[in-house]
Amino acid sequence: MAFGLAALLASCSPGEWQFGSRTLSFPAPQGGGNGGPSGMPIPTSTNAAADRFGRGPVPVTLLLPLTGEPGMVQIGTSLANASRLAIAFIDANPNIGENITITLRDSGTSVAGATHAANAAVAEGAKLILGPLQAEQVSAAGAVARASGVPLIGFSNTVSSAGPGIYLLSVTPDMEMKRAVSYLRAQGRRGLAGAFPTTPYGEAQALAFRQQATASGAPPNAVYMYSSPSEIAGIVAQAKPLIDRGMIDTLFLPERSAAPAFGQALAQAGVTPDLLQLAGSAEWAGDPAILASPGLRGAIYPAVDEAGLNAITPDYQARFGGRPHPLATLAYTATILANVNTLSLATPPYNPSLMTNPTGFNGRDGLFRFGTDGRSEYALAIKQIGPSGVVTVEGPKL
Repeated sequence: MAFGLAALLASCSPGEWQFGSRTLSFPAPQGGGNGGPSGMPIPTSTNAAADRFGRGPVPVTLLLPLTGEPGMVQIGTSLANASRLAIAFIDANPNIGENITITLRDSGTSVAGATHAANAAVAEGAKLILGPLQAEQVSAAGAVARASGVPLIGFSNTVSSAGPGIYLLSVTPDMEMKRAVSYLRAQGRRGLAGAFPTTPYGEAQALAFRQQATASGAPPNAVYMYSSPSEIAGIVAQAKPLIDRGMIDTLFLPERSAAPAFGQALAQAGVTPDLLQLAGSAEWAGDPAILASPGLRGAIYPAVDEAGLNAITPDYQARFGGRPHPLATLAYTATILANVNTLSLATPPYNPSLMTNPTGFNGRDGLFRFGTDGRSEYALAIKQIGPSGVVTVEGPKL
């Protein structure tokens, strides 16, 4: 059951798209024409999305946005290509049985599109549904799948869309906070605090921070919420006396767009790295503004090892004429997972006792596993921003 894990967030590229409450980067189109990051033409109708690849007996449906908002179409096209690449890897490896056939269906970028695509998947006998991308689409498709007894692996990082039989293959706030808090507590940090944006995703991060800090035995000494960058100086002024007295020795700053301003404000207030450890999130990975900010020097953040994305990039470029989107490894990983003998050939296939095996799945980037609540845990590494760039200070761990 070994396979490469997803490298969820890697280096930023021109252009961005809002995925749930997170801003994700996507590459500029390459390869000419009207193609997305794959260099392939972007479909203009749902008829173009009914594509099948693979030769196995177990039907699996992949739901992705192939029409609709251009940014989401670029991401969906890249994920679809990554799934094709995974099937090609299976087909070319004599030691791996080809157990599945993938049917690619267009979810569009609406709830109605996801519902329609999920109904089509159930009607054609899918034993497993992969995707879609956005939280509200995962919830809608999941409702269809659950009513029909078909498991679904969605790609959203919004935990409210998970549930029994509805799994999320993504890095969630709970997972990020658990890994970072565990590392910091092992370093002797006890005065935990955090600053979070007043957005749905920011509030989810704040809740996860409170829960994981409390579970570690060090309930947070302060949690600050902000609605605009103009509030950053005020938060630093409130935190400064607590930092000076040693009541705050760690400050979580998961929002990548605000982190450099926080770093600058803290430096201007005379807060040095020996007084305060800064901690970010997986959103920080590869962001040039984060790396160039002197006030964030020495900060740590949890991240999926980028080896998974790096491993598939050469083959992807050779076949599709462009770089894969950083989220493409989600579809690659999900496709390989769907093909695993003990899952796809089980009776019934993909049953919960197998999907939620606590030992998880071992891949070259580390481990991940699904809980009975549908949420996943990834083995995340801890990265640190140093004078010469980012270094790994602790390898991947669950």
